[in-house]
Amino acid sequence: MKVIFACVHNAGRSQMAAAFFNQMADLSKVTAVSAGTAPADTIHAVVLDAMKEVGIDLSNAKPQLLTDELASQAQMLVTMGCGQVCPNQPGLRQKNWSLADPKDKSPKEVASIRDEIKTKVADLLHELGALAQEI
Repeated sequence: MKVIFACVHNAGRSQMAAAFFNQMADLSKVTAVSAGTAPADTIHAVVLDAMKEVGIDLSNAKPQLLTDELASQAQMLVTMGCGQVCPNQPGLRQKNWSLADPKDKSPKEVASIRDEIKTKVADLLHELGALAQEI
């Protein structure tokens, strides 16, 4: 099963979610990618720092566009603020997580968003029966 985590700029929330998902998941059952409806050029520096604090290096991650083609390759789409501009694929299971955008937030606020994302990802993996390890 492939899960797409999507937000507007693919520079924060969705990147953190996909990274946590792929770290904690049984990759023989599920995998995740992240994308955005209007991708930024780079990941937010404060997000890079927040993820480094928990041992995840996103320095090589690149924001990418959420296309209909990418969505058609997935079985689930988890949106985080892209609203009506996220693609609606028939048969694609969808969830919406209401999460604050880490852009222009303090390191403490971003750490809180990161921890909330981690909890939501672990819960999703439990729901999917694909949690390999909790980090």
